[in-house]
Amino acid sequence: MIPFPGRLPDGSLVQDAAPEVWAASLVEVADAGFDCVDPTDSWLRVADLDTVRRKEFVAICADLGLRVPAISTSRRSVIDPQHGDEYLAYSHRVIDTAAELGARYVSFGLFGPFTPAQQKALWFWTEQGVLNPNDPATYRLAVDRIRELGRHAADAGVQVALEMYEDTYLGTAADAVRFVTDVDHPSVKLNIDIGNLIRLHRPVEPWSAMIEACAPFAGYWHVKNYYRIEDPSGLVMSHPAPLMGGTINWRAAIQHALDLGFDSPFLVEHYGGDGLGVCADNRDYIRRILSGRTAKA
Repeated sequence: MIPFPGRLPDGSLVQDAAPEVWAASLVEVADAGFDCVDPTDSWLRVADLDTVRRKEFVAICADLGLRVPAISTSRRSVIDPQHGDEYLAYSHRVIDTAAELGARYVSFGLFGPFTPAQQKALWFWTEQGVLNPNDPATYRLAVDRIRELGRHAADAGVQVALEMYEDTYLGTAADAVRFVTDVDHPSVKLNIDIGNLIRLHRPVEPWSAMIEACAPFAGYWHVKNYYRIEDPSGLVMSHPAPLMGGTINWRAAIQHALDLGFDSPFLVEHYGGDGLGVCADNRDYIRRILSGRTAKA
């Protein structure tokens, strides 16, 4: 649901809108050929709907033939310096809501809100965002709180995936592996969203090295691609790309993860242009990869 903003043209929130407003967006998703949807809380916080409105959301999805296999969260870090306790409680509600809806996966991240500069930029990743503090106590708090969520998820029959994101404790392959290893809970995996890193206008690890290191820990997976240009002068530029184009060879990345036993859903994403249309093409591309492996088997 990334192509659908959480705020309407009049400034009001989708969260507070009539169900007909949600339905209008979900109709577009179904018309694009999708039979599953991750509501993604940058669009709608399903976990914060009251019982009646959540049932209305579920009914809309059912009428459109849309299942909800997963729920992703964005910019609600459990170590946020102002709202960490609030976001921890919210994350527990997300797990309960996922279980209620029959969704087996949730995605959490440790990245903070957009800065004013990011809000003004054409592409927010070209501006510096909030950094996780280089502080052992805060790191330990993050580990403890994610492990707490992992225990809850296990009891609810849900799997947690932690989203890789720059300048967080999951901001590089090594950091992500270290963090999930420190959490050390079977219900906590990595959301290897390496598109978040490939798009940065700074030096980054090769995509293949990130996949090699992180694929053994892969869970629910956000996938997107970017064109990345690196000039010998040090200038780096990036732009959103379809999954089959861009810098990351997603065929190779997905096949490697499958070889290691990956069996979770993919969330297709794209910023800019007809994002939903590109997502539909990305979905079909992944299905071709999967069907090719099935045919060979």
